[in-house]
Amino acid sequence: MAVNPLMKPLKPDTKMTINPELPITFSRTHRLQWEEAQQKHVILYPEGMVELNQSSAEILKLCDGSRNLAQIVSELEQKFATVGLTNDVTAFLEVATQNGWINQN
Repeated sequence: MAVNPLMKPLKPDTKMTINPELPITFSRTHRLQWEEAQQKHVILYPEGMVELNQSSAEILKLCDGSRNLAQIVSELEQKFATVGLTNDVTAFLEVATQNGWINQN
């Protein structure tokens, strides 16, 4: 699973915003969809579009409000037959939160 090239590393003083206990939901003001013209998943929102790599799309597809961080990581590790994805997934979800793509209630 590759790290998203759109991700910017978190600054050392950045507070974690993902609560590992709460379910993660994709934003109601954004839409995740496959874009045939780009041959990739994209996030659509009123101001534009963000193209996603496969890893980012796989993570966001699991943000349906029924899974918390550990459940998302577990499903990805099973799907890609790997382990140790927690840090990469958490880092991406932090960026997704900062961009308003996901939320927790």
